[in-house]
Amino acid sequence: MNATVGRFANERAREDYLRAYDAMEHLWPVPVERADLPTRFGSTRVRRSGSGEGMPLLLLHGLNGTGSSWHFAIEDLARDREVIAVDVMGTAGRSIQTVPFLTDADFGEWFDDVLAGLGLDGVHLLGESNGAWHAARIALHGSPRLRTLTLIEPNGFVVRPSTGALLKFARLSARPTDAGWRRMSEWLTPGVTLTVEELACAKAAMPFRPGVGWPRLLSDAEWERMLLPTLAVFGGESVLSRPGAAAERLREHLADVQTVIVPGGGHGVHPQLPGSVRPRVLEFLARHDRSRAAN
Repeated sequence: MNATVGRFANERAREDYLRAYDAMEHLWPVPVERADLPTRFGSTRVRRSGSGEGMPLLLLHGLNGTGSSWHFAIEDLARDREVIAVDVMGTAGRSIQTVPFLTDADFGEWFDDVLAGLGLDGVHLLGESNGAWHAARIALHGSPRLRTLTLIEPNGFVVRPSTGALLKFARLSARPTDAGWRRMSEWLTPGVTLTVEELACAKAAMPFRPGVGWPRLLSDAEWERMLLPTLAVFGGESVLSRPGAAAERLREHLADVQTVIVPGGGHGVHPQLPGSVRPRVLEFLARHDRSRAAN
């Protein structure tokens, strides 16, 4: 874990980022309530949208994203339930980290603080890409309020990515020009076109020095401690997740897991092929809403 808090390289970088961040807020298509919740590790920016009988759903964004990155899915996700999208502590965003995460358990305690601040006693948790890693860490270290786990394109902690893919990702991400971003997007998330606002915000996040740590490969014993109902969705053509091997490992070590490999999907399978991903997610959430009600 990092022994430092997340921060920008300098004040100008922070100001440039916040301008891009605020411009991206306008992509959110439904009514939203924003708040900054105090936690032991700093203040956490949350967005709350939707209502209904379904159990609330908390969303964790991917690398260089924010809570508003979920604008493309929020209308469907929030149709029958409240949805909370957070700016993950220790990443670029409007969450402000003041205390470092020294252990994975610290990250789980941050999550518990967020739920306490929201006044929620039970949630579904969904993480995408790097957010899937954060979701798995939370599930591993346990919260009595956590009911299900959904991982979309988990990578780097289920099975090891290929060395070639990691090297290519590092090489492409080191070229933050428009042409470099275009090449990386075409390779990593084919079929997905970022909005002008999303691209500007992602580029402006590059000077941020994260305080949240990077994915590590979880052991068999760690996976076997996770007893939550779990849904894992992979893009069949993903260059990062190694979908076949990852799905097999999850089925081998998780007690209650459903795995889905979407043909033709890349790492950005959710925005790329929403009709193949979102119905699976909504059905999974609804099924476990019903099972909770029955109990």
